[in-house]
Amino acid sequence: MQDKETQRQVAITSQPPVARMIEDIVGCKWSLAVLQTIRNRILRPGAIQRSIEGISTKVLNERLTKMVRYGILVKESYLEVPPRVEYRLTKFGEKFLNILDQIEMLQKELLALKKSSDH
Repeated sequence: MQDKETQRQVAITSQPPVARMIEDIVGCKWSLAVLQTIRNRILRPGAIQRSIEGISTKVLNERLTKMVRYGILVKESYLEVPPRVEYRLTKFGEKFLNILDQIEMLQKELLALKKSSDH
């Protein structure tokens, strides 16, 4: 059985490049909504699903699983009855969201430039 540090190192070395992660997350309309919901402190899967109109349980679980695999989120399971699961941003996930925020700001700047050149 591997200790947590060994598991973490294996996870880090098996991750795709950050550019691929950005492409995958930005290319999925649901991933951005899931990340924004978690950023707003809605952490439990059922609450996340209720907060995002139209997302199915299957798609939500696929997105959460992928973001855990990428190291953007961490899944915390609590030994309670009934069982409770929460997802939180990792330190890497916080940095990743900062990159996505910068992309959004750049997009807004480009739109503003386009509007000003159209007049």
